[in-house]
Amino acid sequence: MKMITSVLSIFRPVRFLVVAFTCALVLFSNAFPAFAIGTDPSDPTEATTQLLDIQRKTDEAAKEPPIGLEKTQKEANQGLNEVQGAADVDKQKSPENSQGARTIEEKANKLFDKITGK
Repeated sequence: MKMITSVLSIFRPVRFLVVAFTCALVLFSNAFPAFAIGTDPSDPTEATTQLLDIQRKTDEAAKEPPIGLEKTQKEANQGLNEVQGAADVDKQKSPENSQGARTIEEKANKLFDKITGK
């Protein structure tokens, strides 16, 4: 029983450091919230305009009877899909704008090679 008491008394300063570190972590994480580093501020009116256009098309489609296959294909071929159209098509990832990108498998293999020293 004395051995357990002596071992626990050794960890008392460590316990204090763990509590102090945890309190400091909570304080700083609340004082300095996450920053969006490296991003350009977006124009709020740009997104609103796109959403209003999509909403307008949705309202028009809801008032009309269901459209046929030909009209659906025609609308879908103009952009990403029949409702969204070409909105944000430049922001989508495709093989043309993803040249040089590595897959998760390649990144994992590189990490394992670093760990194993190959």
